[in-house]
Order: sequence, then structure tokens, then C-alpha cells
Amino acid sequence: MKLLIINGPNLNLLGLREPAIYGKEDYSTLCEMIKDACKDIEYEIYQSNHEGDIVDKIQSAYKCFDGIVINPAAYTHTSVAILDALKAVGIPTVEVHISDINTREEFRKFSYVSLYAEKQIAGHGLKGYTEAIEYLKNKLM
Repeated sequence: MKLLIINGPNLNLLGLREPAIYGKEDYSTLCEMIKDACKDIEYEIYQSNHEGDIVDKIQSAYKCFDGIVINPAAYTHTSVAILDALKAVGIPTVEVHISDINTREEFRKFSYVSLYAEKQIAGHGLKGYTEAIEYLKNKLM
């Protein structure tokens, strides 16, 4: 089993960006948590601030990955292109958000990715990633 973990814009600035919302732990801490959660499977972590790069990465996952964990960050609320890429490759996907997007600004409450993802985990902090990984492991193994 092989998982692709995709992180969208500004997640590389974890710990710096609005720590009251996203926490004080940095991106390397997140990557270590993912590494620990994936100790018995293959995985790749990918981060980009560019929508087209994320679309390209999703497309390249076709027939290479068994599951996707994605935090599209701000593209959650704007990117039909990311939604269409996920639908095109047909890979089981879990959407993750560090903060609870449903209790934040009105524009953050709608997620294009949720129209495809089979599960959304929001507001569980970095732990949401390990929950998503466990969900996919239980489903796919």
C-alpha cells in the first residue's frame, strides 16, 4: 500500500502562520508525525503553494498510489481544478484541515474537495493527518 499526502499553500509555514489557529508545531513536526503513522507502508509527502503543481501531482498519482490524504488549504474553497483531478484519478481520498473550517469565516465553510473525498477530518490539529492515514490503512489493507 502506498499513500500520497498532499499539503497546499502556506502549510510549509506551520508554526509561524497564525499559531492561535494552526498551532505552534512546525512543518517538520508534521512530516515526522506522518512518517511515524506510515511506518509500515510506503508514502510520499508533497507540499506546494501552486494550484497547478498540486493538480499535476494528483494526476501523476494515477496507478502509483492507493490513497490520498490532502489538505488543500486555501484551495479547499476555490479549486474546481483540484476537485476535477481527484475525480479523474479515482483514488480514495481523505480531506484534512488542521482548524475546523466549519466554525471559521463563512467563505471557509464550503469545500470543493469534500464533493469527492470520502471523509473530511477538520479541527483535530495535526492529529487529523494520522486519523486520515489510519482510515485509509483500515480501508485499503
